[in-house]
Amino acid sequence: MTIRDLKPALIWSIFDDITRVPRPSKKEEKIRQFLLDFAAQHNIAVKTDAIGNVVMTKPATPGHENAPVVILQSHMDMVCESNDKNFDFENNPITTVIDGDWVHADGTTLGADNGIGMAASLAVMADGSLVHGPVEALFTVDEETGLTGANNLGEGMITGTMLLNLDSEDDAEIFVGCAGGVDTTCTFTYKRSFAPTDFYFFRVSVSDGLGGHSGGDIHLGRANANKLLARFLWNLSQKHEVSLSEIDGGNLRNAIPRAAHAVIGVHTSKKEDVVAMLNMFVADVEREYAGLEPTLKIEMETAEKPEFAIDSATTMAVIRALYSAPHGVISMSRELEGLVETSTNLASVKMLPDNKILVTTSQRSSVDSRKWDIANQVQALFEMAGATVTHGDGYPGWAPNMNSRIMEIARDAYNELYGKVPAIKAIHAGLECGLFLQKYPHLDMVSFGPTLRGVHSPTEKMNIPAVERFWGQLTRILEKVADLRQ
Repeated sequence: MTIRDLKPALIWSIFDDITRVPRPSKKEEKIRQFLLDFAAQHNIAVKTDAIGNVVMTKPATPGHENAPVVILQSHMDMVCESNDKNFDFENNPITTVIDGDWVHADGTTLGADNGIGMAASLAVMADGSLVHGPVEALFTVDEETGLTGANNLGEGMITGTMLLNLDSEDDAEIFVGCAGGVDTTCTFTYKRSFAPTDFYFFRVSVSDGLGGHSGGDIHLGRANANKLLARFLWNLSQKHEVSLSEIDGGNLRNAIPRAAHAVIGVHTSKKEDVVAMLNMFVADVEREYAGLEPTLKIEMETAEKPEFAIDSATTMAVIRALYSAPHGVISMSRELEGLVETSTNLASVKMLPDNKILVTTSQRSSVDSRKWDIANQVQALFEMAGATVTHGDGYPGWAPNMNSRIMEIARDAYNELYGKVPAIKAIHAGLECGLFLQKYPHLDMVSFGPTLRGVHSPTEKMNIPAVERFWGQLTRILEKVADLRQ
């Protein structure tokens, strides 16, 4: 059985087509062409804007022309994480696997975030049997690495008054608010020095962590590979002189880093001491993460002696800053039980040309002042360490509207179909809704979707029965809105 054999057939077949189209963030050309070809094939009106967003429009079912215009919104790009470092996300299709009630990919992110939202929108556009008012399907670019599409949505691209964001990850839950966020980047400039000749160099690596979404999974307490690596390097530096020649960890600002490594040297006489320290460290980490990180590995191997190393002052500045940098939940909401209010993610460490080391962090909060407070704390710490710090433009949160008409319709639609009142929630992850609301303050919005787990990591999976309920809820919402009058 393949996913094309699953029900509802239309949404699963379109999702299967989407998995075959490469779509890394900021490289959406192929998926955009797929959308344009789909529109041409089904005689759907379509337009694009300067940034690359796509909008399709479908007229109302006869007799429902005066209903409010509903916008179905999803994003084109996907987070590209793989257990195989050589997997080419720019050219290779995703291979899907059915495992009981779940669909996952073969060693990579599945791209259900937000491929299933795209598939649902396209299924609505293509299905001639549905009852609905006027519908617009908005597909945005670069949601995962900058919200570029939502932030630069062209004038007149959408005209609707109700927006259904199809980018949430929990069945039987409707989201009416989300956190805002900002990225903080910290750049160290180092001097190259000749690596000491009497040092033994080794490569210490942290790998195979669960990682996950830095918003949706931050409260789970999973290991941050950058933090673990920095912790070991700090411990080592307190006992021995060290020489650092290479450091790398994490990839994306919105993913908890699953892997990191460093090439570091100590005097040859201290080699056995380093091995003993690592063994003790591994034992500590295994106890701390028992039952939480079953696949996490911390390993060491001999490295080829480098010609050059990072100067000792910058080495210690980087180690100290990474070790002391905050990561994880900073505070919980006092208004919504169980909701993370503020968090920060020590996302990536990269060596760049021109003797620079770039550290990328990401802060989120449902309270704008707290978002900037933690971002400024990160700035203060890294500036004390000698780094140059900049903040991104950030994106706004989405304040809940508990009087929302579309929220009531979405809640009633699910209850009518499945005999369960869905929970109304806010989410700590960022959604594009706050940016849409800035440009179109009249919009009435909700976000919902099928159950996904492990997003932004190779463990990402999607629940098959939840997809059918998601499709049922979406089409019932459209039916209910079709009976309204503007």
